[in-house]
Amino acid sequence: MRKMSLLMLGAFLGAGTSMLATQTQFLSGPSAVAASAETYRQLSLFGDVFEKVRTDYVEKPDESKLIEAAVNGMLTSLDPHSSYMDAKAFRDMQTTTRGEFGGLGIEVTMEDGLIKVVTPIDDTPASKAGLLANDVITQIDEDQVQGLTLNQAVDKMRGPVNSPVKLKISRKEAKDPIEVTLTRDVIKIKPVRSRAEGGDVGYIRLTQFNEQTFDGLRSAIDKLSTDIGQDKIKGYVLDLRNNPGGLLDQAVMVSDAFLDRGEIVSTRGRNPDETQRFSAKSGDLTKGKPVVVLVNGGSASASEIVAGALQDHKRATILGTRSFGKGSVQSIIPLGGSGALRLTTARYYTPSGRSIQAKGIEPDVEVMQEVPDELKGKDETKGEAGLKGHLKQKDTEERGGSSAYVPPDPAKDKQLTAAFDFLRGIQKGAANTQKPSLPN
Repeated sequence: MRKMSLLMLGAFLGAGTSMLATQTQFLSGPSAVAASAETYRQLSLFGDVFEKVRTDYVEKPDESKLIEAAVNGMLTSLDPHSSYMDAKAFRDMQTTTRGEFGGLGIEVTMEDGLIKVVTPIDDTPASKAGLLANDVITQIDEDQVQGLTLNQAVDKMRGPVNSPVKLKISRKEAKDPIEVTLTRDVIKIKPVRSRAEGGDVGYIRLTQFNEQTFDGLRSAIDKLSTDIGQDKIKGYVLDLRNNPGGLLDQAVMVSDAFLDRGEIVSTRGRNPDETQRFSAKSGDLTKGKPVVVLVNGGSASASEIVAGALQDHKRATILGTRSFGKGSVQSIIPLGGSGALRLTTARYYTPSGRSIQAKGIEPDVEVMQEVPDELKGKDETKGEAGLKGHLKQKDTEERGGSSAYVPPDPAKDKQLTAAFDFLRGIQKGAANTQKPSLPN
């Protein structure tokens, strides 16, 4: 049985996992296709090679690891998001999607054979220790990271709560390596943060799409409407910047929170009968208040589903920079007690039929940040189009990523300020206009 999912960009360190994504909806498998005689010949070749390695390799190999490596090699040759998870990784992934796990609270990815920080999670040992996006981890407890796989590096950084781990960090703007010692902790992901701004705007930030996201969003909207007063709220800012994605069902429910009707997203696999459409139910939680959605180069997957749905329905104004461009869906296929496959099985499309694969969501209002001199050139994400082996689209111009920099000081956040100004300068419903212009 399969669980549909949308992958995040990196790997959370902890009893968590290298992905954040399952959905409770089960899919029927594709119809079986008879293997050709040539396929069976190739499988026989694999068996011959495996037997030779098993019997003649200079040291006795671990046969189960040989099989796992072969399976993972087959999957990773397909695209950047397909892979094999062993039983432990599968359990870790299930733990992570619940929104609580043990570890450091850091999202990492592999780039050019190096383990690179995507972002530290707020209020975790990693963020408190001052780790930054684009830091490169070179050593873990005196062990060199070079040559390790992403999962191997993640495993080394996991451990019991309250146990220490020492990292050596290479930072481009720092002359010497930086050494930090972190204490592992229980990482409780709070996917929703909100606050009232100036007594008339509700600000809601979604950091990821886990099982708690929609409930947190609903509570935030209820609290803001009570604290500010429904008649005083001029609109809401939904901040999806640097949100790497997560669960498909949560993306659908978050989109539905702002819509009364219409399609939210469709997923289309290799076979036409596998197409699924997800539609909004009646009931806009914001009661039609204007909405501005913030996106940037770190907004991916589930974030792009929400932004695309609200943009196509002209329900919100999308503001910021072009999003990451991950337009594929992964199914988690359990393999009994032997882990699971994470397999790309479909592309998703926005309500108007757009695929954003390797293109991203273009904002209605582009607002660039003032990037500090020491970070210029380091704030850009490569985007899906920059990933080796990514799914291509015929007759479609691919677009790279964009800046993922968000100033730590909200007063210096030009995108956030522009969103507040935009809402305060319009009447109810005017956020549905297209292509407004704002000075950068």
